[in-house]
Amino acid sequence: MSDRPSEWDKYLLGSVLFISLLIGGGTASGLYTDTLIEIAAIVSAAAVFSQKSGQRLPHSVLWLLIFAVALVILQIIPLPAAIFSGLRPELLLADSELVGETRFRFVSVGVGRTIECLLYLVASAAFFLSVLRLRAEQVRGLLPFFFMGVICNGLAGAIQYSLSDDIAIVGLLPFTINAGLFANQNHFAALLFVSIPFVVYYGLFRGHLLSGSVGLVTLLLLLLAAGSRAGVLIGLAITVLSIVFLSARSKASGVGILVIFIALSVYTMGAWTRIDAEAVDPDFGRGEFARTTVEGIKENLATGVGFGNFQKAYQIYEKEEMIFKQFVNHAHNEYLEIAFEGGALAILLMVLYFVILLMAFTRIRRDPLQKAAFLSVSFLLIHSLVDYPLRTEALAMTFAFMNAIIFHKGFADRLAQKNELIEIDHNGDKLFVPIETSSQRKPRLTSRRAKHKHERAKHKHE
Repeated sequence: MSDRPSEWDKYLLGSVLFISLLIGGGTASGLYTDTLIEIAAIVSAAAVFSQKSGQRLPHSVLWLLIFAVALVILQIIPLPAAIFSGLRPELLLADSELVGETRFRFVSVGVGRTIECLLYLVASAAFFLSVLRLRAEQVRGLLPFFFMGVICNGLAGAIQYSLSDDIAIVGLLPFTINAGLFANQNHFAALLFVSIPFVVYYGLFRGHLLSGSVGLVTLLLLLLAAGSRAGVLIGLAITVLSIVFLSARSKASGVGILVIFIALSVYTMGAWTRIDAEAVDPDFGRGEFARTTVEGIKENLATGVGFGNFQKAYQIYEKEEMIFKQFVNHAHNEYLEIAFEGGALAILLMVLYFVILLMAFTRIRRDPLQKAAFLSVSFLLIHSLVDYPLRTEALAMTFAFMNAIIFHKGFADRLAQKNELIEIDHNGDKLFVPIETSSQRKPRLTSRRAKHKHERAKHKHE
């Protein structure tokens, strides 16, 4: 009989992550592929939570998720209409319903879209918490599933770019594939550059320098092939930062590198915005989207317009000269869009997340895998300043996986165990050695025979 613990939960969650990277690249609402991923994530989480686990869940993150889910639920609960008096424009009050003699309204101006967002959030949160329930070595074992998803996207992208200039694939998935297995070229590029820290970790710290180098070069070439010049800049920046940041040992050097990383990231994201501005809107650019969204935030700060309803509410504030054949479906700034949809409470939750993330950074400086995940999460968060990558299931599940690595307590517990001292009794002589040392070399006094041999040599010398 083997005492080896079961690994089925790792393979189950790894399969969910892999599938999300294969079919979760769409950005439109109501995609059946997204629904399949969400159902798989929730069912898998239920199976994982049905088993006992020795891992502790961080209470701060757990409460943050509870408040986030509660905020979305609040938006789809009928509330007395008097509450909304003066809190939002009249055009957004047309969704009232008469129940008896009392009017009720929803915070959300589109309840159906908010319910979709609720399922989206619950699935991502369930996957995140399930990964936290795994042992540290199992979490590390999810990396191959992530790499397989990235490789499949890379192969699809390489085939597309080698065939013709028209790389759109229609009919394979419920959305048009434009890059890799994604509907959006920038989201495909985001998956590539957030993979770089893990590839560097795999090459430097797992002893696979050759394959890691090949993977790194391939990612940079795919970024170049995708036609994203800013993506190449970001790829080069994150490569250098990954090598230096993952190799840094002290807290001071880690903080210094983090400051440089943030400055360099903001610069490259600015370059991304300038480079892609002409493709989005040659006359106004994304700055106009941001200004219009800020106007909507000011008039709906107390309640928001309901998650998933940006497109519907944005039209109210859009200027006539900004109305084109192509409509604005997102703010191209995740934080402004969340603030518009969720109001002041959503802004507060975002601030709390950043505080918790920075607190976690101070505790993960010695584990290279957690540091790699922190780099990838940071780049996705900075990318969200100029795009909406987390609106795809593929990157949302990736984001949940990387956050689970950052907040997993098992890595710190294993490090603490390695640094503990154990007591070895050698015939009355007590010797304290670190656990990691005791497993690598024998202590000086290992037996009675060795002790006597040492004494005889001492007498002979005298």
